[in-house]
Amino acid sequence: MTKNILVTGMSGLIGGLLKDHLLSAGGYTLKALNRSDVHNVDTHKADISDLDSIKEAFMNQDTVVHLAAYLGSEGWDLQHSNNVVGTYNVFEAARLAGVKRVVFASSGATISGFEKIEPYKHIAAGEYEKVPKDFPMITCDQTRPQALNGATKVWGEALGRHYSDEHGMSVICVRIGSVRKENRPMRVRENAIYLGHRDICQVLHRSIDADPAIGYDVFFAVSDNKWNYRDISRSKTVLGYTPEDSADNKLCERS
Repeated sequence: MTKNILVTGMSGLIGGLLKDHLLSAGGYTLKALNRSDVHNVDTHKADISDLDSIKEAFMNQDTVVHLAAYLGSEGWDLQHSNNVVGTYNVFEAARLAGVKRVVFASSGATISGFEKIEPYKHIAAGEYEKVPKDFPMITCDQTRPQALNGATKVWGEALGRHYSDEHGMSVICVRIGSVRKENRPMRVRENAIYLGHRDICQVLHRSIDADPAIGYDVFFAVSDNKWNYRDISRSKTVLGYTPEDSADNKLCERS
């Protein structure tokens, strides 16, 4: 049976990758909630900061993939209107329309504050000779945002937990690594957190089709990188995520 999928922010890099991936896969009717038209996809043009203007887009949708966000690290007004109010509006519109699942594009920014302490700061700096052979991976039950953007993503995860517990909505939060249009690490710290184009599409696709019994969960998404410090074991066991990409053959060198 064809699934109706609404994607917010489809005109962005990840939204475009996911659009092409799902259209190629087949079995999905896509709709975009976007401020501008998206080529080849039915588009509901509105801003997520305005709840009344977006409600109609959610009608008759099975799953919402919420990618729209302000990605800057600071700037409270834009963080608030897009990542706080906008995320609330998406969850609330989904609830009002009876949407069964929301896949929330969270971020590794929820835990990037760990890069201020050892050994993660050495990994981020590319000082691999200072990294012990065995070090604890950061798990999805941990948060340590370094900037406002990460804090708003923690808010979005907490909001998803509320909507799951209070309204029975299936919510899957994906802490997305570094996805670049160049499809390679562009800074040294991205050697650890790189997420390839195939892998971001795979993990979101698997989140859309994940077991309906999942009420709420949080998963890291990075590629198969040697210096990764984010625990993706749960992504593998629960979602069936199998990274196909790796930063290891295209490392960004330390200057």
